[in-house]
Amino acid sequence: MTAAPTVVVHASADLLAQAAAARLVTGLVDVQAAGGHAHVVLTGGGVGTATLAALAASPARDAVDWRALDVWWGDERFLPAGHADRNETQARAALLDHVPLPADRVHPMPASDGAHGDDVDAAARAYAQELAAAARPEDRGGVPAFDILMLGVGPDGHVASLFPEHPALYEEERTVVAVRGAPKPPPTRISLTAPAIRAAQEVWLLAAGAEKAGAVSLALSGAGPVAVPAAGATGRRRTLWLLDRAAAARLPGSLARIASP
Repeated sequence: MTAAPTVVVHASADLLAQAAAARLVTGLVDVQAAGGHAHVVLTGGGVGTATLAALAASPARDAVDWRALDVWWGDERFLPAGHADRNETQARAALLDHVPLPADRVHPMPASDGAHGDDVDAAARAYAQELAAAARPEDRGGVPAFDILMLGVGPDGHVASLFPEHPALYEEERTVVAVRGAPKPPPTRISLTAPAIRAAQEVWLLAAGAEKAGAVSLALSGAGPVAVPAAGATGRRRTLWLLDRAAAARLPGSLARIASP
C-alpha cells in the first residue's frame, strides 16, 4: 500500500521547474550516497523539459555522479530519431548533452527509423527487454528499481502515453506497450504500462497551467485510473505532486502545501 500523495504548490511554472530540478539533484545524490547507483525516468512536455533545462543551468548539477546514473523514459512518440517532437531529442538538448553522462547509460525508446523499422510492437518489446536486462533479481515487475519516475499530466488526466479509457490502460502483464490511436498527435507511441510506473520507488507528477486544474483535482479526489490515468500513478515509497498555482486552483486548500516563493 502506498502512502497518501504529497502535494506541493509553487507560485509559477518557472518556479515549479526550478524547484523540481533542485529536488531531482537532492534525490539522485541521496540515492547514490546510499547505494552508489540511481535510475531515473524522464518525462517530456513543457514542465518536464523546463525542469531538465533548469537542472542544466544549475551549478548543483555537478553534485550528481552522472557516471552512476541510468536514464530511461516513461513514453515516446514513435518518430524518427532526432525528430524535434521526440522526448529524447528535447531531453538531450535541455540537459543530457550538457553533462558527462556515458552514452550507454542513456536508454531512449526506439525510433521509427531504428532497428525495428515501423514495427511499433517490436520496438515496445525491445524496450521491455532492455528494462528487464537492467533489473536485478530483487526488483519488481521486470523493470529496474526506478528511484525517481517523473510524469507530466495532460489536461485529460493522461500520464506517459496512457490516455483515458485507452486499451493500454488495461495492460497488467507487460511493462511496455505500443499505443495506437492516441487522441493527440502523433497517434503512434510507446509507453510504460501502469504496473511498470507503480514499480517505481518515487513517482513525481508535474503539472502547470489552468488547463490542468480539472485533471489534477479529479486525480487527487478519488477518480478511477481508467477515467483519469494520473490517479493510478503512484510510487511504492512516495507519490509527489508538484504543481503551480494555476494547476492547483481547484484543489481544497487543506490538500496542498504552498511552497515558499
